[in-house]
Amino acid sequence: MPFAPPPSLPRCGVVDLGSNSVRLVVYEGHTRNPMPIFNEKAVLRLGSGLQTTGRLNEEGVGLALTVMHRYHAVARAMGCDPFEVLATAAVRDAANGPAFVDALQRRMPGVPIRILSGVEEAGFSADGMVCGIPSADGILADIGGGSLEVIRLVGGTQGPSQTLPLGVIRLAERSTGDLIRARAIAEADMRTVPWLSHAPGSDLYLVGGAWRALARIHMAQTNYPLAMVHHYTISREEARDLAGLLSTAGRKVLERLPGAPRRRVDDLPFAAVVLRRLLRLTAVRRVVFSASGLREGWFMRRMPKDIRDQDPLLSAAWEMAARHGRDPFLPPALVEWTQPLFRGEPANAARLREAMCWMSDIGSHDHPEFRAEQAFLRVLRQPGIGLDHHARAFLALSVALRYEADSDAAFLRPARLLLDIETANHAEILGIALRLAYTLSAGTRDLLAGTQLRIDGTRLVLHLKPNSGVFAGESVIRRLERLAQALGLQADAREGLAEVWAE
Repeated sequence: MPFAPPPSLPRCGVVDLGSNSVRLVVYEGHTRNPMPIFNEKAVLRLGSGLQTTGRLNEEGVGLALTVMHRYHAVARAMGCDPFEVLATAAVRDAANGPAFVDALQRRMPGVPIRILSGVEEAGFSADGMVCGIPSADGILADIGGGSLEVIRLVGGTQGPSQTLPLGVIRLAERSTGDLIRARAIAEADMRTVPWLSHAPGSDLYLVGGAWRALARIHMAQTNYPLAMVHHYTISREEARDLAGLLSTAGRKVLERLPGAPRRRVDDLPFAAVVLRRLLRLTAVRRVVFSASGLREGWFMRRMPKDIRDQDPLLSAAWEMAARHGRDPFLPPALVEWTQPLFRGEPANAARLREAMCWMSDIGSHDHPEFRAEQAFLRVLRQPGIGLDHHARAFLALSVALRYEADSDAAFLRPARLLLDIETANHAEILGIALRLAYTLSAGTRDLLAGTQLRIDGTRLVLHLKPNSGVFAGESVIRRLERLAQALGLQADAREGLAEVWAE
């Protein structure tokens, strides 16, 4: 029988043509969490020298034509529709920017090439960042090689925005490499944006490769247990100390810093200068790093409104269940089944519990010897942007316990380091409860319907309907007792209690 390929999902591609680098990203599917299946970057430094010459770097232009020809070929080969190029600060500000775009268009006939204004660039960045953090409140700062876009966010809604010539390449050239002068330039430019000081005590959201480099250095310094920049959050004081270190350290010190990308060494001090001035002017309480920005904003604008309006956490859980689960009708039943164990839980805890119920069968197709660890890593490291580090740790720990991982297993350490004791206990209770649910139901909604949990005083009571295909065997009793112990209760399994069942 010949091989039949699975149905293909729609693909789209976008090129982010910036002052420092150019990147092609190909996304697959229509989803609330953009799913990149190809991501390639080339450092061109098109904006190098722009401040003094007013023109794009000629060497970078030549290389860009070669790279963009490849990106066009890749997009066609991967079936991207649409495929679009977004050009930012360097191209829009350079005298030879239009001629460069004409040359690109001849190499890529029919491909839309958009030169974004500062306002448009800020809008795409805000849409992309809010895609992952819908309730973002504070200041978004997107830094590139040529410009810094700052946007006011109020409860996930975009407010005023401003483009400043404070990209790392441009600031270095404007200050002739003098960091003291760079500080004065950054502060003077930011003072022209009065609303930057209108969000004290809120958050500063950082988008851009130079910021991500700072985050990786801080993660290496602190031995952070999850090497993932997106949603990485540090206090104002930590950010201030980091920026102070990077803006005063010499090149040799920067090169030796763990986590410092070699190609970003020259940019780090200027990114740090901008960050330090932002912290001073905005008086934010925290800094949140985001890996989603302009490209994700472009993607989300192409999604139908019903997808854009989804909860990113639950959407990620639904997608994972669709790829790895067995019964799409079981998770909603599990949400209801586990509810008696968590009466009065806060809304965010209920949301995490719902997400966990959807993710609870993602190890069904894995080797049984490795299900717990494989499911744990799948959740902790999944590529979706809708999960912050706390949610990843909670759900990963819970799913590992659902597959009966040893609670002291070494592979659980990253999650335990990210959670406080109370939250970790909550995750364990949910995982143990779901393990019992799957033991009873064989992963089916019909058999689960023949069971019910309730807390009666100091007892955890499991009711079993007669003739429903479930019974209180040894494995059920053992797992019920473990769940009761985790809750500080006594276990009680009852069969055939029709009068109780009718309540």
